[in-house]
This record gives sequence, structure tokens and C-alpha cells, in this order.
Amino acid sequence: MLTPTTLFSVANTVAMLGWALLLIAPRWMVTRRLVLSGVLSLGLAVVYAVVIGVHYAGPQGSVGGFSSLAEVALLFQDPWALLAGWVHYLCFDLAVGAWSARDAHRRGVPHLLLIPCLLFTFLLGPVGLLLYAIVRRFYPLNLPPSPAPALDSVRSSYSS
Repeated sequence: MLTPTTLFSVANTVAMLGWALLLIAPRWMVTRRLVLSGVLSLGLAVVYAVVIGVHYAGPQGSVGGFSSLAEVALLFQDPWALLAGWVHYLCFDLAVGAWSARDAHRRGVPHLLLIPCLLFTFLLGPVGLLLYAIVRRFYPLNLPPSPAPALDSVRSSYSS
């Protein structure tokens, strides 16, 4: 039988694999297929859905809530709910890291500038996102300008 402790170890290992690939081998085919595609984050999302379901189906399912800090504290006294909360963080932080890496690649952000953003996202989620939001402002997307419609096609659309 799987316990919250066992699933905690598995989820942490999966997330650590994803972060290691993002940091060390961002352009490797395995990184693209597992992390940048979202496969690992989606796998963690499945674990989250199952774990939160186990919590709410269990005897502690009606204890606690989200209306006050005291209710959240009660909620996280159940190991299944605590695990769900942790997997929630792992899933979303890895998804943000993968998005940052994809976006940085499209924008031409040097990987050495991305690394601190990824590390902060791994350790302090929103702080890493904030840092990457600042970095990406200096690397706008270089999209080709939209071609202007031909004057004749504009005139014909108004005359019909």
C-alpha cells in the first residue's frame, strides 16, 4: 500500500529530475520530451488529483478548509492533505520553470541568466517567476512585422 511518505519521496524524485534536466541539459531531447512538453508536470497533476481524492474520501476529508488560516492549519494536519499541498507546489513550480525555459529559448535569453530564475522558482516559486518576468523584459520577442493589407483589398472590402 502506498503511504503519504512513499508518495512524497516519489514526487520529490520526479520533480528533482525535472529541475536537474532544466538546469543542466535544457536543450536535450529527453528534457524536451519530459519537462518542456509538460509530461512531468502533468504526471504530478495526476498524483495531486489522486492524493486530494484520497484525502477527501478519508476520515479527515471534512476537517479544515480554506476560509481562514486556522482552517488551513487544520486541513494540513492530515498527511494526505499535506502531501497534496506539497505535490501542488511541485507541480506548479515545475510547470512555471518549464514555461520560463521555453519562453527564454524563444526570446534568446542566455541560459546563464535563466539559471538564477529557475533556482529561485525551484526554491521560492513566485520569487523566481518575478525574477524571470524582469529578465524577459530585456529580451523582447523578435516577431516579423505583420504585412499591411494591400490597399486594393482594403478598398474592395469597404465597397462590397
